[in-house]
Amino acid sequence: MAQVEQFRYDNAIVRKFAYATMVFGAVGILVGLLAALQLVFPALNFSTAETTFGRIRPLHTNAAIFAFVGNGIFMGVYYSLQRLLKTNMYSKFLNEFHFWGWQAIILAAAITLPLGITSSHEYAELEWPIDLAIAAVWVAFGVNMFGTILKRRENHLYVAIWFYIATWVTVTVLHIGNNLELPVSMWKSYPVFAGVQDALIQWWYGHNAVAFFLTTPYLGLMYYFLPKAANRPVYSYRLSIIHFWALIFIYIWAGPHHLLYTSLPDWAQSLGTVFSIMLIAPSWGGMLNGLLTLRGAWDRVRQDPILKFMVVAVTAYGMATFEGPMLSIKSVNAISHFTDWTIGHVHIGTLGWNGFLTFGVLYWLIPQLFRTKLYSQKLANAHFWIGTLGILFYAIPLYWAGWTQSLMWKQFTADGFLQYGNFLETVTQIIPMYALRALGGTLYVAGYFVMLYNLYKTIKAGSFQAYEEAEAPARVATAGAHKGEHWHRWIERRPVQLLIGSTIAILIGGMVEIFPMVMIGDQVPTIESVKPYTALELQGRDLYIREGCISCHTQMVRPFRSETERYGEYSKSGEFIYDRPFLWGSKRTGPDLHRLGNKYPDSWHYNHMLDPTSMSPGSIMPVYPWLIEDDLDNSLLPAKIMALRTLGTPYAEGYEEEAIADAQRQADEIAARLRKDGIDGEGLEQKEIIALIAYLQRLGTDIKPAPQAGN
Repeated sequence: MAQVEQFRYDNAIVRKFAYATMVFGAVGILVGLLAALQLVFPALNFSTAETTFGRIRPLHTNAAIFAFVGNGIFMGVYYSLQRLLKTNMYSKFLNEFHFWGWQAIILAAAITLPLGITSSHEYAELEWPIDLAIAAVWVAFGVNMFGTILKRRENHLYVAIWFYIATWVTVTVLHIGNNLELPVSMWKSYPVFAGVQDALIQWWYGHNAVAFFLTTPYLGLMYYFLPKAANRPVYSYRLSIIHFWALIFIYIWAGPHHLLYTSLPDWAQSLGTVFSIMLIAPSWGGMLNGLLTLRGAWDRVRQDPILKFMVVAVTAYGMATFEGPMLSIKSVNAISHFTDWTIGHVHIGTLGWNGFLTFGVLYWLIPQLFRTKLYSQKLANAHFWIGTLGILFYAIPLYWAGWTQSLMWKQFTADGFLQYGNFLETVTQIIPMYALRALGGTLYVAGYFVMLYNLYKTIKAGSFQAYEEAEAPARVATAGAHKGEHWHRWIERRPVQLLIGSTIAILIGGMVEIFPMVMIGDQVPTIESVKPYTALELQGRDLYIREGCISCHTQMVRPFRSETERYGEYSKSGEFIYDRPFLWGSKRTGPDLHRLGNKYPDSWHYNHMLDPTSMSPGSIMPVYPWLIEDDLDNSLLPAKIMALRTLGTPYAEGYEEEAIADAQRQADEIAARLRKDGIDGEGLEQKEIIALIAYLQRLGTDIKPAPQAGN
């Protein structure tokens, strides 16, 4: 008989991550609410650079994903891992390094993103020094997790741990792959890949950040905390095996569905569509495994707010993972893409799946940590209904807005002209829907603060035990398969083999999609007339990135008649070969800009940035007075030219020495045209607005449209 060993669970690290989850959840949803309100009341941009929609939107997404959900993941993993393995964590030092390192990264994001320091890659906007810090902290987490697994007292690894392992290895691969960049300075870099290649790698990362940061670790939490809260075993062991392996293999292929009808080659788009549709099976297998765990316990669900949160969370997961594959069908995507439909879809997942599951875990976990009962079941039930109502008021208006946008964008008159030729008409039409979305966000925030009060009172009434005494028999390692047991038990006893198997499963899809795009040259045909940006245009492009214009504007004209009539010639892959990073965007709150060049005089752009309503009455775009007031800093321009030449942009040798003078010559020409139109000001040639105008006037002008038949 195995000797019984004494040890202590480390609850101190769990409490730290729980507190961080509660605090940063409040920050993330409050910033999101501000962003939602800015689309209804543009004055809430406050005419300051750091608070404009383009800068705080990535702050909101990073706070929600990495601060709120990230800390929630670590809270749940550190609690469940110890108990599933019957051991304490491997290293107290790594516990502390992980916690404080992660909070430092969040603080760095909160400082740099409002300052406009961004790489512009969605969900990966942080610049290279912070990327390195993320890698260091993530590796520390992995070492701590695997060290704990290897010293376990329980032979078999429970299903939740499979998902934790797959999460760790996949996020590692994604983070490295999407952040291959060449630093220019401490807070500026350019990605190694450009244009179409950069787009594919970004959405391979972006979709799988949703898959392997917002989904797989939370499935691990579902498999642990839902049975715990319900006091029932998981419905099906075999279904959990199919769910796990099918999900991690298929998910990694689905990224290209974010790029349907773009300049990405058709074969890559088709792969993304096929595997996205296949995702329904494993995703719904996991949802059903969660919901059927509650079979026979529905009377408890009606009474227990914790189970209510978890049921709605798992249901939201099922809804989102059905809708996602549907949106990956090309005919549906032609309607949904670039509209608010996608925003509504994403928030069913974040508010419902991630948010409600986190709330359920917190309501269950905090009383466990503080050895007391939840302060108020009534308040928890009130939170549930307020939050659920908030989700409905958030998502339904956005679905309505998305369908309205798409129909208006595509509508033609009987004479063959665009019904709504002025894009602004399609914006003002959906402002009431944005107002309802903001109401839903307000309800969700209100419910969140009800939870914080409830948990605060629970904590005050309880008694925290930092190190919880426990005992378990020493592990007796077993080799080979046991007679009569399921074949999968063999790999469950072998964490290294499970890690290797997971790595192989997630690498196959990435290699099949990315390697041909990177290694085979003819995937992106060259266009002789496409030239690198001038020095001043490059500076203007970096200002466009700094201000977060990609949050509202796309640079991708799709091959639809409605788009070519509205914007001009559809976009070609060869036009983007010097775009580092790519700026195709994912949402049109404003019109597409890829064919903007030479459409308006320089003075139009100047006045539009100073006061958008002066050129477009009714516009909800922020004002940008600092672009008119601030001098352009060209000090990094030579280093930028050298970095881009290193990456393959064909700037002439020695051009970096002439770049500042060349930028000034072009700036003088633009300033002269502005003065001719009656715009003057001291040092006009030196202002940031001049560089931005240079970039905007360049967009889409490298190729000439094919002549129309009969011309």
